[in-house]
Amino acid sequence: MNVLRVSKLTIALFVLPCLLLYVGLVFVPIIVSFYNGLLDWNGIGESTFIGLDNFNRLLFHDPVFWPAVGRTLNFALFSMAEIPVALLVAILLNRYVKKPNFLVSSYFMPVILSVVIIGQLWKTIYNPSAMGGMLNQILEAVGLDSWTHSWLTDPSVAMIALYFVALWQYLGYHTLIQFTGIQNIPSDIYEAARIDGAEGWKADWHITFPMNIPIFKISIVLAFIGSLQAFDMIMVMTAGGPAHATDVISTHMYNMSFLSMKYGYGSSIGAFLVVLCLVATVFINYLFNRLERKYS
Repeated sequence: MNVLRVSKLTIALFVLPCLLLYVGLVFVPIIVSFYNGLLDWNGIGESTFIGLDNFNRLLFHDPVFWPAVGRTLNFALFSMAEIPVALLVAILLNRYVKKPNFLVSSYFMPVILSVVIIGQLWKTIYNPSAMGGMLNQILEAVGLDSWTHSWLTDPSVAMIALYFVALWQYLGYHTLIQFTGIQNIPSDIYEAARIDGAEGWKADWHITFPMNIPIFKISIVLAFIGSLQAFDMIMVMTAGGPAHATDVISTHMYNMSFLSMKYGYGSSIGAFLVVLCLVATVFINYLFNRLERKYS
C-alpha cells in the first residue's frame, strides 16, 4: 500500500509542472479573455465594467460577426472534406507504391513552409495582372477565358480561393496521419480477408476504414478546430477583404482588438470562439464514439 501511495505521489510530482504550465498557458488566458469581454477597454488605458454589453452587441448588433461565423464554419467543413481525399491518397500510396516515404514527405512539405511564403506564392498564382496570374493564364491557354477572375478581389470567389489554398497546404499533413494509421494495421488481417474473397476496395471498406476510425477522428478534430482558428493565411492573402468578404471570426477579433482598439469587444469575440471550439470538439467526439461502437 505504501509503495502504491509513493508511486502515485511520484507520478503526481512529475505531472505537476506540465499541468501548471498547461493551466497557465491555456486555461488562465481563456478565463482572462472571458473577463475582458465584460469590459469596455482599449487595451491600454483604464477599463470600465459593462457586464454583457459586449456580448449583446456581438450577437445582435454586429453586421460583420454572423457572416464571419458562417464563413468560419464553411471553412471548417471544407477543410474536413480533404480528410477522405487524404485517406484515398494514403491507400493508393500504401497499395501501389513500393517505397512511398519520399512521396509522403514531399506532400508534407507545404505544412512546414512559412505561411508568409505560402500566402505570397498563391497571391502570385491568383494575380489577375499580365505579369502574374498563373491560374488565369492556364485557364486562357485551355480556352476557359470565362473562368478567369480577380480571385482575391472579387467578393464572390475570394473565400473559395482561400479554401483551396488551405486544401493544398494541409492535404499532405492529413495524408501522413492517415498513411501512418494504415501502416499500423496488421497485414495478417488483409491476408485473411483475401482468403475470404475480400480484397482491393472491398477490403478497404471493411478493414481499412473501420480500423482507421480513431486516426480519422484525430484528423477531423485537428482540421475542424484548426480551421475555426484560421487567421495567418487569410491575413497574409486578403486581410479579411475585400469589403469583409473573407473575414472570419479570428480576423474580425484581430480587427476589433488591435485596429479599432476595442480590446474588450475583441475579447468577447475570442470567448465566443473558445465556446464554439469546445462545442465542436464535443460534437465530433460524440459522433465518432457512436461510429466506433457501430464497427466494434
